Amino acid sequence: MKIQEILFPQIGRCTEEELYFRKTAGGRRPAEKGYEEMVSAMAEACEIWENRGKVSYDSAGGQLNLEKGGNVRFDTYFNGFSMEKWKKYTILSDLSLELELSGHIKVTLISEEKVFGDIIRTVLAEYTAESEGRKTFTFAFPEGNGRGMYSFELEALSDGCRMYGGNYTTDVPEDRRNEVRIGIGICTFRREAFIEKNLGILRECILENASSPMRERLEIFISDNGKSLERERLQTEHIHIYPNRNLGGAGGFTRDLIEMSGRKDELRLTHALLMDDDIVIEPQALVRTWTLLTLLKEEYAGAFVGGAMLRLDKQSVQVENGAAWNGGALNSLKHGLDMRLLDSCLYNEYEEYTEFNAWWYCCFPLKVVREDNLPLPIFIRGDDLEYGLRNMKTLILLNGICVWHEPFENKYSSYLEYYIVRNQLIDNAFHCRWYGKKQLRRELWTHCKQEIMYYRYKNVDLYIQGIEDFLKGPGWLMEQDGEMLHQQVMASGYRAEEPDKLGFHFSYPMFEDSVYLEDTKKARWKRLITLNGLLLPARGEAVVPMAALKSVMFYRKRRVLHYDATSRKGFVTEKNGKEAWRCIFKTFHMYMKLSGSLEKAQKRYREEGLKLRTLEFWKGYLGLEEKQVVL
Repeated sequence: MKIQEILFPQIGRCTEEELYFRKTAGGRRPAEKGYEEMVSAMAEACEIWENRGKVSYDSAGGQLNLEKGGNVRFDTYFNGFSMEKWKKYTILSDLSLELELSGHIKVTLISEEKVFGDIIRTVLAEYTAESEGRKTFTFAFPEGNGRGMYSFELEALSDGCRMYGGNYTTDVPEDRRNEVRIGIGICTFRREAFIEKNLGILRECILENASSPMRERLEIFISDNGKSLERERLQTEHIHIYPNRNLGGAGGFTRDLIEMSGRKDELRLTHALLMDDDIVIEPQALVRTWTLLTLLKEEYAGAFVGGAMLRLDKQSVQVENGAAWNGGALNSLKHGLDMRLLDSCLYNEYEEYTEFNAWWYCCFPLKVVREDNLPLPIFIRGDDLEYGLRNMKTLILLNGICVWHEPFENKYSSYLEYYIVRNQLIDNAFHCRWYGKKQLRRELWTHCKQEIMYYRYKNVDLYIQGIEDFLKGPGWLMEQDGEMLHQQVMASGYRAEEPDKLGFHFSYPMFEDSVYLEDTKKARWKRLITLNGLLLPARGEAVVPMAALKSVMFYRKRRVLHYDATSRKGFVTEKNGKEAWRCIFKTFHMYMKLSGSLEKAQKRYREEGLKLRTLEFWKGYLGLEEKQVVL
């Protein structure tokens, strides 16, 4: 049984070679300690330079070419094998490596694990393969200690060697495998280009690929919140598109879950995989998810399988690999790792405390979806984490199961101030009983003070409105028209436009100056005493990054352009003493109001709010009263 295919870079998905193979023994973190580490790094650099000419990747042919002495390693993000996790969660009994090669090649099987600051590397076996033409060879992994990551290394013993592909395999008999059929749920709002690209990938690689093990085991459900997809052209036997009210991600993903649950017996679906619309997918991530589920031990039958988020603009950088909520002090696990590095790949093998996995890629058993156990109608931001807090007991994360997604700092929206705080309070009412007025007061004052310093007075109003609406209780939320409420919230925030339309003379050097602006202890004291210049006359203008602000950027500025370098758009805020004091008093008023009302609202959500996650509520909310739905 093939359980993990060896992957190569591919134009249109990812071309970062070191996520797939390395041309040397490199991949550790840069040396930072002393002379010995520096010498080692220099030697490694020389090795890389010498080896590069002996190893080349032919993207057109999808093969590696090696000349004599050329060395290539596969202890990488996509081609290492997470042996320790496979042994823990599955019935995997043995492991072999199947490679299609030509020429005279030495094959070394290795295991690696990260222990404190060291990487422990063990050679498990060495083989040689020799063939004049393309031939498939199988190499058995000895049992070893089953720790960390297993992988392999190739060394050309002659010129003209080639590697065409391969797989990790096991001999688990078919009658011991679980029958798994996955329904992908996608929520989209006018992102036709992403949807059509990803549907094309899924059709080519799985749905219409006779050699794919997932063919006839995958269904795709799309909630079209913008009602803009061409259903007649895109819908097929296995692709199901449903025009839906624009009730955000919560409404779209819940519609997907309702539709696939209603057809789970007909289509024999076992799992739901919720996935964002604005991503680039690696189809083998789906196959690896499916393969893992087919071999899961019975004790882990209820496990969730999560996908990491990698940056779309810097494809080797990991944004999150599982997360912990902490009552709103979100911990994005293993954030910022460069997955080209072996050290990062091995760090990913460590399992840490997790509470949820975001719905850019999250797979779980469909039996979780019941008439009394649907997501909450909180539009965006918090639906995935609440459902995870409620239902997830075990989260399995493997290197190579991921999506590429635009980083969130490139997607700043002012109106999210409302949803973030309102939904945080709803989630905490259900799952963090320790979170009370002390914690909220601290966050309220810290956040609003910061927004006042940034001259973003509308954001203060949105943030406080989010708290106000939470205090109204679940009955108020049930009565809202989600689409109309969202339009009102969006209209209350700042809207990004091109600088010329804002009457602002954009200067890129001014933008760079603010990005690299350094603060000093003396300057901090001066800003503290003067309320960041609020008590002093304003002068000059500034251009600042929209989603990475520091108060020093605004000190005594009269007008500021909040600029997004990705979209080339921004919005302008101006210092206004009257508005600043209005926001300060409004914040203080809410600070005092929390004394008697917060606990009452939390209790109402815990009692009455249970109705918000029922099928009965959702049918009315989505306008499905006439539709026969049985979960």
